[in-house]
Amino acid sequence: MKTKADYARVIVWVSLVVLFMVQVAEVWNSAAPWIVWIAFLVPLLIFVPGMRQDNLRSYIWLCFVLLLYFMRLVVALFADPSNPVAIVGMVAVVTLFVTAMMYVRWRAGELKGAAAKASGHGD
Repeated sequence: MKTKADYARVIVWVSLVVLFMVQVAEVWNSAAPWIVWIAFLVPLLIFVPGMRQDNLRSYIWLCFVLLLYFMRLVVALFADPSNPVAIVGMVAVVTLFVTAMMYVRWRAGELKGAAAKASGHGD
């Protein structure tokens, strides 16, 4: 049986890939040097190993880092509200932030319930 956390996790991964691709497109279009590539892409990739291992702290820290992308995308949208890359990026970052936080909430509840059940205190 699929839980809400399972669906949220899928949305998190899809949103992360979309945001990563938006960052690649943005850096590619600006013909930026390699150091800018690192600055734009590494912060998104640094949490992937922890997320793959279902480490909830990785999801939480990702959300803190997403606030930086959100601020940058807001500035980009104010500069050019019709920029499709910025629009898609904003949708991706907001979706990723909300679903990652909901995933942490739902998954933590599942883990807490499983621990209570294993210790004999569950229903």
